This record gives sequence, C-alpha cells and structure tokens, in this order.
Amino acid sequence: MLVSENRRLAFLLLALLAAGVMFFLPASARSRINFNADWHFTLGDPQGAEGAGFDDSGWQRVGLPHSFSMPYFQARSFYVGYGWYRKHLELKTAPKQRYHLEFEGAFQDAQVFVNGIAVGRHRGGYTGFTFDITKALHAGDNVVAVRLNNNWDPTLAPRAGEHVFSGGLYRDVWLVETPPVHVPWTGTRITTPDLSAASGRVNAETEIRNDGGKTASVVVRTKIIDDRGKTVARLPDACVSVAPGETGTAMQASAAIASPHLWSPESPALYRAVTSLVVNGQSVDAYETEFGFRWFAWTADKGFFLNGRHRYFKGANVHQDQAGWGDAVTDAAIDRDVQWMKDAGFDFIRGSHYPHDPHFAEATDRIGMMFLSEAPFWGTAGFPNPWASSAYPTNPAERPAFDASVKQQLAEMIRINRNHPSIVDWGMDNEVFFSDPAVMPEVRRLLKEMVALSHQLDPTRPASIDGAQRGEIDHLGDIAAYNGDGAWLFSNPGLPNMVAEYGSTMEDRPGPYAPGWGDIANVQGKTNVVPEDWRYPWRAGEVIWCGFDHGSIVGRKFGSMGLIDYARLPKRAWYWYRNAYRGIAPPEWPQQGVPAALRLTSSSPVIRRADGTDDVQLVVTVLDAAGKPISNAPPVTLSLESGPGELPTGRTITFTPNGDIPIRDGQAAIAMRSWQAGKTRIVATSPGLKDGVLEIATLDGPRFVAGVTPLAADRPYVSPDDHPAKAAESLFGKDNPTKASSAMRGHGSNLANDGNPASYWQPAAGDTAPWMLVDTERVLAIHRLLITFPADGGYGFVAEIQNGDRWEVLAEQPAGADWRREREIPTKELKGNRVRVRLLTPNGLVPGIAEVQVAGVVQDR
Repeated sequence: MLVSENRRLAFLLLALLAAGVMFFLPASARSRINFNADWHFTLGDPQGAEGAGFDDSGWQRVGLPHSFSMPYFQARSFYVGYGWYRKHLELKTAPKQRYHLEFEGAFQDAQVFVNGIAVGRHRGGYTGFTFDITKALHAGDNVVAVRLNNNWDPTLAPRAGEHVFSGGLYRDVWLVETPPVHVPWTGTRITTPDLSAASGRVNAETEIRNDGGKTASVVVRTKIIDDRGKTVARLPDACVSVAPGETGTAMQASAAIASPHLWSPESPALYRAVTSLVVNGQSVDAYETEFGFRWFAWTADKGFFLNGRHRYFKGANVHQDQAGWGDAVTDAAIDRDVQWMKDAGFDFIRGSHYPHDPHFAEATDRIGMMFLSEAPFWGTAGFPNPWASSAYPTNPAERPAFDASVKQQLAEMIRINRNHPSIVDWGMDNEVFFSDPAVMPEVRRLLKEMVALSHQLDPTRPASIDGAQRGEIDHLGDIAAYNGDGAWLFSNPGLPNMVAEYGSTMEDRPGPYAPGWGDIANVQGKTNVVPEDWRYPWRAGEVIWCGFDHGSIVGRKFGSMGLIDYARLPKRAWYWYRNAYRGIAPPEWPQQGVPAALRLTSSSPVIRRADGTDDVQLVVTVLDAAGKPISNAPPVTLSLESGPGELPTGRTITFTPNGDIPIRDGQAAIAMRSWQAGKTRIVATSPGLKDGVLEIATLDGPRFVAGVTPLAADRPYVSPDDHPAKAAESLFGKDNPTKASSAMRGHGSNLANDGNPASYWQPAAGDTAPWMLVDTERVLAIHRLLITFPADGGYGFVAEIQNGDRWEVLAEQPAGADWRREREIPTKELKGNRVRVRLLTPNGLVPGIAEVQVAGVVQDR
C-alpha cells in the first residue's frame, strides 16, 4: 500500500520545522510527511513527560527508526522497561483539516499524547496504527509525546519467542494531513477476480471517512495504471452518502482488462489504482494503491502453482534486525535484505515470526519474492526467561485479553498488507505447541478461530499453521507448514504443505561451503539422499532456517544460523546456494597474508533521503600489498571525519576479531545513515595499514553546515552480557526435533520427547544397533540426562554428544546395571546440542525410550 507524496515538499516542510518556521498546507491537499527527524528520547518513566511544558533538554536527540537497545550487537540481554519520545510540531493556525499520526510499528505498548492530551494507545509491537490528533492541536508550538514499554505482558502476543524484544519507535512515523472527507489509513482493498493470462478485472473497495460537520455525498472515481504508466481502465463511478463521524464504503468493478502483465518473481509487474473523492464537483482527496495481477493455488497432491504454472519454491526465513541498529532498520536496509535472498536464487521469504515493516512487502513486490506474512503467536520453551513462557496463557483470567491481542494483530497485519501481490499466505503462528499441555485444547481452538478470521478478512489467501510438527495442530488450517523433523515425520500429510524451516546450521562467518540441509534430508529408508528425494510432487516448497543472523534471547550462538551474518556479509553457504540455484561460481576465498591496506566500499554511492528511510552499508576489507583481499582480521576503527553521517555508535566504531562487533575473514561492515544533505568523509584505520577512505553524499534533506549542525552523539557500545548473573540450568528435549536409526510403525522417535511417558520410540525389528537422537536446538553445557524407558527393567545405554564429525560419550550404563524405569544420570560436562542415545536392551524387554530430556546451561557463544 503506497500513498503518493511529494518528497521535495516533504523535505522542505521538514527543514522549515527544524528551523522553527510555522506552516499550514492548502485546504484541499493530502500530504504525508516523514516525521522521523528531531525527536528527544530517554529511558525510564519520568512523570509529566506528556506535558507540552516538560523540560526534555537533557534527553538524547535521536531520529527514527530508533531502538531502546541501540547500539545492539546480538546480545542475549536487552533493556526492558519504559522509554519516552518527544517531538515539536509548529502550526501557523488552528487546524482546518484533519491531522493523523501513522506509526508503522512501536514495541510494544504505546501511549500517544499531544500537548498532554491522550490521543490513543496501541498494544502490539509488530503492527502499525494511526491516531487522529486534530482536536489536540492548536496554533503555534505543539508537542507529540510517546510513552512506550517493552515489558513482558501475559495478555499480549507474543508471550514467547527466541529473538529479542527491544522497545522503541523502531519503524517510521508519518504526519498525514487530509481533508475532512478522505480515504482513511490503509482504506482500500483491491482484488483481481476472474483472472487469466488473457484478461482480468479489478474490484476496488474504498472506505470513505467523513470527519466534517454535515453529511457528504461523495463520488468515488478510480482509474488503473499499468507498470508502464498507461491508464488501462476507468472504473464506473460510485456514489456514497456518508454521515458526519461515519465511514462509508464504495464498491467498484472494472470491465475486463486484456492481457494483464502478471506478477511473478521473474516479472514483478505492479499496477496502481488511483482513487479520487469528489464532493460538490470538487476533488477533495486522492489515494493510490499498488497491487498486482497474479493467481496461485496450493494443492494437497500436486504442490504449488503460480499463474497456472507449477513451481517448487525455495526460500529463506528472515528476521528484521541488523548489526548496531537492532530492529530499527531503514527501508533501504530492508531492500538490501530482500535482494540478498533474491541474489542467492531464492524466490520465497517467510517473515519469521511476526508482521514485518510494511516496506518489507513493498520490497518483495518490487524485487520479486513470494512472501509469507506471519502473525505474532509464537512458542518456545526450556530456559528461564519471561519470553520462554507457555505460548498460550495457563491462567484462565488472562485468556480473553490474550485471544483479543492475537486476533487484533492478525487483523491489523492483513489490513496493512492485503494489497501486496507477493503475499501468497497468511501464517497464523510458529510452534505454539510449546504451551503447557493442559492448555493445548485452547491453543487449537484459538488457531481455528484465527483461520476463520483470516478467511473472513481476506478470502483470497489461505491460512497456514506454521511450525505444525507437534501438538496435533497441522490440520487446523489450509496449509501445514512443518519445521525441523516435521519434514520427514509428515512427508505426505494429505493437505497442502511445505517445509517452513530446515537447516539450523550454527556457524560464524565464513562457515562451510555447504547447504546445511539438516532434517529435510532425513528421508526414511534411503541413504545418499539428494534434494530430488524430498521434493515430493505434493510438497509446495522448502524454506531454510535462516537467511540472516539475528539477535536471540538464547544467545549469539543460537542467533548465528544465517546464510548471511549480522552485519550483512555473506557466509560461504550463501555462495553455495547462489551457485546451485543461479549457476554463479563462488569467488576465490581469501587466504592468510600480510596485511598492508584497508579498502572501504559502500552499497550505494549516495544516501538519497536524509529522513531515516535510506542508508548505506559500509564494508571494510583487509588487503595485502598487491591489493588482494586476505583473511587476516586486525582491529579496525571506522571514523566519520566530517559531514552529517551517523553510525549506531555515533561517529566511530571499532571492529575486533573476538569482540561483539567483529571483523572476520578479512571483512567487517556496518550501516550508516544521515539526517542532513552533504558529503560525509569516512576513514577506516588500523595500526600499520594504509587507511581506507570514502565519501558518501546525502542528497535530499536539510543542509549540513559544518560547525553549526549538531553531530551525532557518541553511543559507545557496552555489552549487556559482560557481567551476566550466574546462568541457571535449563531443561530441553520436550518437543525438540528427533531422529532415530529406525522406528516401528506407530512408534516414531518423536514419541520419545512428547511429554507422555506412556508413548515411546521403538526401533524396527532387525535393527541391531538402535539409537535415537534429540536436538536441543541450543548449545548447552550439559549436566544431566533424564531418561524414561517403556517399563522397569535392565535397559542400558550409551549417551553421546556430537562434536563436529565426532561423537563423545556423555554418560553410559551397561545393560542390567539399573532396573529403574525413570533415571536421572549425571554426565560429563560437554558442550553441544545433538544428543544421541544408543540403546542396549536385554532379552525379554521391549526395546525403546519413552522420554529423554537434557539438563544444562545455555551457551552464548
């Protein structure tokens, strides 16, 4: 969804605001002005900060997007509590039109005030919202204040997850001015019924809001413009009478449009619906909506089809955060992320595990990537952290509010993103079986209600149950999306399906030149498996975990499963996929050499907009005397010597080979943004090496004046994990991925960690060396094993942990040494995540394991 805007006007108005110049726009104009610059921010909860006269002179001066945790570099810990933002808005006269503030996201409980008056509250950290602030404004100086907190709340979704939950105004904010009769926020819905390659029609559903004092008779006019700028259809006018304070809806349908340009990853053609509202013969508002012509089908027996053609999609899971800036990334950084996945040869992205920035779907539309947008209903378990709670509330008193929170954010996600052709599925959840067993009936009920709501709000797209490999939830939606061992546990589930996560390779850059297939390659009864063995005709596609390293409450190690690292430098696995899917051979890998110089490059020669929506990625490369990249990783400092640029740490940043801000394999990177127009001179230095120097011009924005324009304040990085409290022991195993040497029918390895001691894994008859494996999915320093056998008896075992290509013994008991069914066994204190139990079963006993759990301390690195 895009609203047309005159960027030059926007920057002029921002410059006037920054200079304290008063303004008022013409009465008939709609404007959408970037509201990211010149905020004041503080952590904590000072009393009276909503008031216009409150003294915020001691607060930090920041621009948006902004995070409580900035600068952030994959620490497991982050600030939790309150933060405040304040910004001035000058108006020449009292408002004659309507003023709205649009927030693309605020984590996670936001209260908005104007001149001390509460204008609205929004709960939910991943979906946008808007408030009409007109009645709180007056001529002269106005103050917008936002009180935020990122406290864990048992009634607010998500209750659990494994990324980080930093607070902040971490997405763009816009000031929108409209006439009293106008199209409200995200107020259009475009569909393309009866579509084929030969022709298609457009149905436009437009909301009209009347904030005037009398009933308005509104004529709605809509035209369709193709991807080449040609008007291809004019819809019949619709007439709607809208009473004061009400919202009406206009329905329009076009005639057939011949041979529409179909959207696909290979040809991402986009159209625009341009809608005008006419009152008393005068056009009072105009609104634009981007959309595309395409159709798709998910089938249970033949897989996925786009525009009538079968395709097995290959995709990546993508989190939103990046080095230094955390969750507070720019639109340009989002564009680069989508392009990275496209360049590797992928055609699908799963937005794990929450609604992403609205620009993300704009990027997948334009660049050409199919997109699964997912609601923030998530589960995880096994370690002491509020966000490792049961995905669904165990306290009955909290359930109604939590249900409402989940449905509210699902509805907001759909409303915001419904016109994007790249979105081919609404995801309901991720692994919500990580809930207390007693509330699983409530989980299933809520999922069914979410699916029904999704169908009601958008009948054109299916609803998937994501992370559906446990808890009997996979058949509750239109599509079953399986993670990890679900790829082989449910190879043919009898409904449309995909592998939503495979891989999970924990590696720092550069990592191995390998795909990291993981559980997807566990095809039962086969050895020497190749992709063709698991790309079944009925499977829609596969999505790797994951595209990028990200912050995680489990720690850096767990968050480092990406094909690309946190600073957005590719690991060798990314090159493997690019070679396999696009036929581009990998580069020559850098080798150790004698460092002589630094080279400094950027993702773009310019920053086009000084408004928090654009930035550049700066890359430092270590060179030898011949100018060849080498893998040496000396400490490097990047400094902004002049100009308006800003790093997440201020004006300098230092990369070290073993620190939280790393230089690895001869390279380091960070993103830079700017709030004024002008040239920024950046210098990379390291003792004994020739400097790397680069100039980046920022084009549109208020002019930077050396010695006058304030420079970005230093924000030195201090790791919140430097002095952690003594780590507590955690218990893993339940519902984690499993594997086995073989399995008797009805006794799969997943029954050995389902929390039910009455069910058990049993190897197939004739398996002379049976074993089963549980992947804790976190690296642990292991202390104990808890093993339950099918019955009392002299079962023996050898428990081992994987260390690279080797298996090391954790603990062992010979057959007949212990006759208890339930056993707690101390282990050697070894580190790892994949625990294999080799079973020794005396004659006369049923071979098998009923439950396995692993106790240990989560390792951060």
